[in-house]
Amino acid sequence: MIVTNKTLDKAVIRFCGDSGDGMQLTGTLFSTLSAVFGNEISTFPDYPAEMRAPQGSLSGVSGYQVHIGAQKIYTPGDQADVLIAMNPAALKTNVRNIKRDAVVVIDEDTFDQSGLEKAEFKTDNPFKELNIESAQILSVPISSLTKSSLSDSGLDNKSILRCKNMFALGFVCWLFNKPLEQAEHLLGNKFGKKPTLLQANLKVMTDGYNYGHNIHASVSTYTVNPTKMEKGTYTDVKGNQATAWGLIAASEKSGLPLFLGSYPITPATDILHELAARKELGVKTVQAEDEIAGVCTAIGAAFGGNLAATSTSGPGIALKSEAIGLAVMAELPLVVIDVQRGGPSTGLPTKAEQTDLLQALYGRNGESPCVVVAASTPANCFDYAFQAAKIALEHMTPVILMTDAFLANGSSAWRIPDMKDYPAIVPPFVPEEMQGQWAPYLRNNENFVRYWAVAGRKGFAHRIGGLEKDGHTGAISTDPENHQRMTDLRQKKVDAIAKVIPPLKVEGNPEADVLVVGWGGTYGHLYAAVEELNAAGKKTALAHFNYINPLPANTAEVLSKYKKIVVCELNNGQFAAYLRSKMPAGLDIRQFDKVQAQPFSVEEVREAVLAQF
Repeated sequence: MIVTNKTLDKAVIRFCGDSGDGMQLTGTLFSTLSAVFGNEISTFPDYPAEMRAPQGSLSGVSGYQVHIGAQKIYTPGDQADVLIAMNPAALKTNVRNIKRDAVVVIDEDTFDQSGLEKAEFKTDNPFKELNIESAQILSVPISSLTKSSLSDSGLDNKSILRCKNMFALGFVCWLFNKPLEQAEHLLGNKFGKKPTLLQANLKVMTDGYNYGHNIHASVSTYTVNPTKMEKGTYTDVKGNQATAWGLIAASEKSGLPLFLGSYPITPATDILHELAARKELGVKTVQAEDEIAGVCTAIGAAFGGNLAATSTSGPGIALKSEAIGLAVMAELPLVVIDVQRGGPSTGLPTKAEQTDLLQALYGRNGESPCVVVAASTPANCFDYAFQAAKIALEHMTPVILMTDAFLANGSSAWRIPDMKDYPAIVPPFVPEEMQGQWAPYLRNNENFVRYWAVAGRKGFAHRIGGLEKDGHTGAISTDPENHQRMTDLRQKKVDAIAKVIPPLKVEGNPEADVLVVGWGGTYGHLYAAVEELNAAGKKTALAHFNYINPLPANTAEVLSKYKKIVVCELNNGQFAAYLRSKMPAGLDIRQFDKVQAQPFSVEEVREAVLAQF
């Protein structure tokens, strides 16, 4: 058989198998490899909450989707061009995620009677049963070939079979013409301290590549050319990783040590892991005994003059709410990172939603205003972590940074920035000349920000806390008029931040009557849908929000220009309701909501907006 090579502008590859099959690692390595070779990438890890569901079961399937392109990539793709299914259950649960003419690579060793029964197939022909006979099925005995490859390795059978994901990686590298040299380097970084395991994985990966090459396993191989990128050094970065690095950058720019007090929770834990590994940069981390202790240690660190942060997800935000209110009342700088997941309660810990928004805005007792910002790509988690820290430190206020599981675990190509391009961070330290005349809640007149006296500074001993204080003396006060004044000042301080954040930007067709509105991690899907609508002659614009409280100063001006506004979000309309409460009456604000703990598809957004024309 003659194998032809096809050049593609983009391709979507989905790896799936049991939770123990290593599909997350395989997908991560292939996406990193693609980024190294100059492709734009966007990834979507999709795995179950169970640590280890029964082998071969439908509930235990773990997936990793990567979209690679020769041009800008905004989403992990709606449906896959290539599916690697390590067992029948992986094929069955992912059939909805592939194109009808997809290339489907299966481990034929697992498609026996037992495997088909575990996946609840009714016949012995799963391809006919799933109606995917039009797909190009590449049946490869991955398990038995892996055993044969490592028969002389000295590894036990269980350890050998753990290497079969590397056979799949080698095979896909052949299918997409990716040389193995860089993949070998990546494996060296992963398994360098375990030479026996490293050599086994390298051999199996090479054999997987050679198997595809030698038997001409597919009628075509594929090449996705490198994209033209701005000059610089690039890496493949996940959202949680970028968030941690953004905090480190803010620490450097502010000259303050970084402290993270946190408690492990899916899907935010990697922020704690990343920062705990950065002691050489002066980062201090505490893995507290619970969520409340985590935020309270951070508040104490803020009082002591640190850039203080705590990371969590929705359930942890609920537990931290009283302490966040303490930071509001004490007017201390604090960054609270909420990596949203499916809820309520324990919900769907490994899946993504945007259902914490109203909790972030209002989920505290009393009038307790917090700044709320949201990242929109894995890469710009760095920028919004930096901005959250800058706002917190310069305005003496808690800032809640919203990401989600899709951003946190997904990855994209990231150009490592030059920190000279980032602004200085200048906390409002109390001037030395105010000694003897200063009180804890004296403020500058412009932005209502109180001066910061770090605990232990000679001549500036003071008390702050959760009880209301007199705005002039700092003493405990129950005076009604003072409480009204202090409540108003805390709100004015947050409102004044609208003067220093960027104005709302509109993308798409400048002549559009329909405006798509989103916030946070839905950006890529909404942008791609708007691009497709405009290409089809439907004039559409997009306004995507990263700053939520306060809203950008020009928000009302922008929204008032459009006849129809369609707010798309992964909840039951929380941002739409918030906009209605903040915007002038008369705006036609409509909703397209989804609460399936999965990202939007570009197609469903496009169809929902198209219905408005």
